[in-house]
Amino acid sequence: MKTPFKSILVSALLALTTVFSIAWFSCNRDKCKSIVCANHGVCNYGTCVCPSGFQGTNCETVSRLKFIGNWSVFEKGTITNAAQYPITISPSNTVTDVVITNFYNYFVNPIKGYVIHDTLYIPNQQLEGKIVFGTGYITSNNTYGQYGTILMNYEVIDTATNIPNDFGFYGPDLSQVSTWNK
Repeated sequence: MKTPFKSILVSALLALTTVFSIAWFSCNRDKCKSIVCANHGVCNYGTCVCPSGFQGTNCETVSRLKFIGNWSVFEKGTITNAAQYPITISPSNTVTDVVITNFYNYFVNPIKGYVIHDTLYIPNQQLEGKIVFGTGYITSNNTYGQYGTILMNYEVIDTATNIPNDFGFYGPDLSQVSTWNK
């Protein structure tokens, strides 16, 4: 009589352990329960996924803020000598958009750009007899304060002559990456 009772007891304990294990491991612990994402960010498995224009652990930082301000440009193009001049980057219409005044030390009208995380994009645009496009990125983590550096790769093409002036956009040649210091 003891053997069947032992078998039943062991089987019952094994069944209870199996049911308890399944219940324990199938429970989804909500990793987003205590996380609040700002600026319409969405929590995914404990990490905030930020909408375009925002970054940070909880999407609390506007990405373009580190680019806004006055910058001193140092550059040498494929057809221009070394130059130094000021530019200003200002916010524009949406949370990602910026405008750059005195770009190339030539343009009277502002150049349009947009920011995604630590990268400044200048989409292909034509104005004042030139075509402009490029990409730059922040190289210093201390850009929210007074100082920062952008390494800008861009090209300006004269529409009358079709001659490009390259600033590191197409890699190693006679040009150099344009350095913008805050």
